[in-house]
Amino acid sequence: MGPKVEGPSAPALRRDPYEVLNVSKDSTDQEIKTAYRKLALKYHPDKNVDNPEASELFKEVAYSYNILSDPEKRRQYDSAGFEALDAEGLDMEIDLSNLGTVNTVFAALFSKLGVPIKTTISANVLEEAINGTVTVRPLPIGTSVSGKVDKQCAHFFGVTINEQQAEAGIVVRVTSTSQSKFKLLYFEQEANGGYNLALQEESEKTGKVTSVGMYFLHFQVYRMDSTVNALAMAKDPDAAFFKRLEGLQPCEVSELKAGTHIFAVYGDNFFKPASYVIEALCARSYEEATEKLKEIEAQILSKRTDLRQFETEYRKALARFQEVTNRYSQEKQSVDELLKQRDGIHSSFTVNRVANGDFGSSGSAGNGTSSSSRVPGEDSKMGSPVEDGSVEGKDKSSKKKWFNLNLRGSDKRFG
Repeated sequence: MGPKVEGPSAPALRRDPYEVLNVSKDSTDQEIKTAYRKLALKYHPDKNVDNPEASELFKEVAYSYNILSDPEKRRQYDSAGFEALDAEGLDMEIDLSNLGTVNTVFAALFSKLGVPIKTTISANVLEEAINGTVTVRPLPIGTSVSGKVDKQCAHFFGVTINEQQAEAGIVVRVTSTSQSKFKLLYFEQEANGGYNLALQEESEKTGKVTSVGMYFLHFQVYRMDSTVNALAMAKDPDAAFFKRLEGLQPCEVSELKAGTHIFAVYGDNFFKPASYVIEALCARSYEEATEKLKEIEAQILSKRTDLRQFETEYRKALARFQEVTNRYSQEKQSVDELLKQRDGIHSSFTVNRVANGDFGSSGSAGNGTSSSSRVPGEDSKMGSPVEDGSVEGKDKSSKKKWFNLNLRGSDKRFG
């Protein structure tokens, strides 16, 4: 499993996340997100330097939101409480402003290696937006603006649309050829003139650029949370493919009304400013692409359902495959052993029962059993060795045979 950078850990005493965020069990995703943002801003460590209790509350709020903002984790909690959740597997958001230099270096390294690192938005940016003290630049429909935003800072843009454009649909996209990390934010205007964060999208690397978009096209579109697939791969590589579409989460806002809408590009690089190009488009000029997107979103949703069913079939087939593979190994070993035993039995059918290793290192028979294993008549061919089968007699016979020495005189003396 690859290294993991986590934000706030699970509280020692875990409370009901619905109670922590002060929302009901039938609350929408948008209601949960709004409640989280308000509480996170209220208890953020940057605003409560001398209040350690606020820091613990901030962790509790972040922990609760990570459960309720994920459809699968929320479903598990609703069905069986905390016991159904793997606390160590919860992917937490981290606040770069509180990491420190060393941890920021590690987070940047992991991100470079492809480990998705979720980050929170700076409390200062959110506070300035709520107070309405941010500078908003105009971004007319059909235009683009390039810029460079410092890390943990934001550039705000106002997109004004009329009734016809609102009815056709609006797309806001941000790209970076330098592959910077950034977030695209959407704010709703409050009665007091401030702006409350409603949507945020993380940039993703696609080819040689990083990009992110928001699509307000009057039908449900989805964003991809890459951390779901990354965590699945870390836990079980075989499951990564089946979890690839589980990161799809519905965007809470699918259409915009006529008026001015506030977007922001938030610098999410670890060390340097983020370079970007932001553009606002009316979907009327992209009717074919809009219809294709609608079709492909429906196909992807259908494919996610198919994959869930196929995973069950695959798991069963894989278990069966492992079972027959184990049996294959056992049967192969059994057959090899039986054939080996048969070969041993076959080799026992012989008059020559001298086992390997019964001959001495000198190359001559070294024990008294050799005479019993000779073929009848062999003695007469080898001459007249000493009758008692002594080593001396056998040695002389060997010398005669192998060295062809003229020992007749000696034979006569001993004859």
